[in-house]
Amino acid sequence: MPEYDNEIDAIGLKCPMPILKCKKGLNSLKINEILKIHTTDKSAKKDFEAFCRNTGHDLISIEIKNDITTFYIKKN
Repeated sequence: MPEYDNEIDAIGLKCPMPILKCKKGLNSLKINEILKIHTTDKSAKKDFEAFCRNTGHDLISIEIKNDITTFYIKKN
């Protein structure tokens, strides 16, 4: 489990809300800081992969436990 600088709970939110919360969370971070975000949205994995690819942030890891997917994203 990576270290992180900010954590966001997007559990129960449907697309596009987890991505919007992620953007807001990343905006509050400095370069190279890490955001941890939890979501239950079924399309979140492909959404976050595309978001990171399109914005240049690094998707460091994805953890799936029960129905909750947790993403660690490094701001670039």
